[in-house]
Amino acid sequence: MNIYPKLILEALEKVRYPGTGKNLVEAGMVDDNIRIEGRRVSFSLLFEKPKDPFIRSVVKAAETAILTYISPDIDVKGNISVVTAQEARPEPDRLLPEVKNIIAIASGKGGVGKSTVAANLAVSLAAAGYRTGLLDADIYGPSQPKMFNVEDARPSMEKVGARELIQPVENYGVKMLSIGFFVSREDAIVWRGSMASNALKQLIGDANWGALDYLLLDLPPGTGDISLTLVQTLAITGAVVVSTPQEVALADARKGISMFQGDKVNVPVLGLIENMAWFTPAELPDNRYYIFGREGVARLAEEMNIPLLGQIPLVQSICESGDAGAPVACNPDTITGAAFRQLACNLVERVNHRNERLPATTKVKMK
Repeated sequence: MNIYPKLILEALEKVRYPGTGKNLVEAGMVDDNIRIEGRRVSFSLLFEKPKDPFIRSVVKAAETAILTYISPDIDVKGNISVVTAQEARPEPDRLLPEVKNIIAIASGKGGVGKSTVAANLAVSLAAAGYRTGLLDADIYGPSQPKMFNVEDARPSMEKVGARELIQPVENYGVKMLSIGFFVSREDAIVWRGSMASNALKQLIGDANWGALDYLLLDLPPGTGDISLTLVQTLAITGAVVVSTPQEVALADARKGISMFQGDKVNVPVLGLIENMAWFTPAELPDNRYYIFGREGVARLAEEMNIPLLGQIPLVQSICESGDAGAPVACNPDTITGAAFRQLACNLVERVNHRNERLPATTKVKMK
């Protein structure tokens, strides 16, 4: 029997918190990050007070519900942790204290349009009035300078206090840095993992990002050490996983989700994005052709109980706009431009929901 977060939540809906009479899911007491490793299930329950008299009985009832309604073979006893407002995750010593939300944009494999999604999502957030930054963390294949039409830019150094900091390049209202600004576009970047990780740390810690509402990280595809370094270095608000509906891509998307939900990373997955969801020719705007399969990411989202943030169609103008350095999200009157604007709204809503569920001591306020 396969175990999914959705099954865990359905079991926890059978358990009521005596203080309010609501079930644990309805009361918002179940942390989003449910970790499943084989038969082992672990997650956190959120309580308002550290001396809540119902903690022990609720944890016991949650264990019993999972063993009863799913399978008695599940390893859950002793794996449910308790988080309270007074002892919740402390705000870490952040590298970027003026950045409210750091969002990792990831994909299990290359070729699914992750960088295109990241660029258009950043432009959409900026157009909505949010102070937005984008770090091109795809060291071996930096593409954001071209997508933002700033390939020839060379970031300057600026004195901030006693430090000389890299000044991000800005276009379309987005502050952006990429290793592509510091190497020749014709040369391959042949670096070991430690060199690449150190370069990224410099673009993060030695740059003048200033006050931002959102900093998007365009991660390399896969689950390599660069992604691991970034998510363990920064106070990541959450991750977004991009995939096409194709089964081959979905298999790798599962691995990406697993990386974020694993104990070593423990970053909440805010949602999934289905890119190239269908093909719509410009001359037939009402037609949809499901070239890579239909609703694959939507089914994965439902199966793993992760929100589907948006479905982006495959339209020729996306490729043309990216190559021309003018992200399609700059034009909200197009099908894809509108889709990216809606995607940005859905992400903001999801982040707000996530922040509201954190205990008061760790809550991040949006603008």
